[in-house]
Amino acid sequence: MSSVLFHIENSIAFITLNRPDKLNSFNREMAMLFQNYLDEAASIKEVRCLFITGSGKGFCSGQDLSEVIDPNGPGMDKILSEHFNPIIKKIRNIPKPVVAAVNGVAAGAGVNIALACDIVVSNNSAVFIQAFSKIGLIPDSGGTYTLPRLIGLQRASALMMLGDKITAHEAYQMGMIYKVFDNENFIGESTSIANTLAIMPTKALAYIKHALNQSFLNSMEQQLELEDNYQQKAAATFDFKEGVNAFLEKRLPIFKGE
Repeated sequence: MSSVLFHIENSIAFITLNRPDKLNSFNREMAMLFQNYLDEAASIKEVRCLFITGSGKGFCSGQDLSEVIDPNGPGMDKILSEHFNPIIKKIRNIPKPVVAAVNGVAAGAGVNIALACDIVVSNNSAVFIQAFSKIGLIPDSGGTYTLPRLIGLQRASALMMLGDKITAHEAYQMGMIYKVFDNENFIGESTSIANTLAIMPTKALAYIKHALNQSFLNSMEQQLELEDNYQQKAAATFDFKEGVNAFLEKRLPIFKGE
């Protein structure tokens, strides 16, 4: 069976990491296939939201370490430059919202792939572990960039150095993730978020995403200028006109993502 599953339903591209016997850890085949599906979802006009989750009891335990020590394997340089770094860049640059539904263990690069997504939710069973220091490595996959911006430098530093296991509710309380759902309601609640995003004004959501990407780097003046630019683009879309007309006509808007 494929190491990544992919299907489109209700304008949502569902991407499932599928090596459950390895807690969905990445090898080269899985990393390249995952990237291909991210690209495919980005290119298909019908797709207006991406939904990433894991099969079995885990979301993703990061890199398959047996591949790292394999003398015939890709080596650490390729694992970062060809596997994880492109994945993070694609998630952040796809002009569509990306939901991470963390259904269990998220460790190492698995955590940081989830945190790169636009909205992160989990079930009660999820745990988050910056496991790198336990094997003498530093966090990668954008973790040193993303995590301190979500929870602050002090907590990020402690989690990365100590490698603590964080429960779903602790992650929620820290501001690391958006919501936690009961296990029995998790699939329904998380897909409901994706369904909502898939009928919203997709271009406006993309502009929000791009503006947030820049907000960590820009001055206030630069960000105001960026907002002006994206607002003009948003105001020129079909969905803006539809949203205004629906508001004036006291009806629900029917957005097309255009």
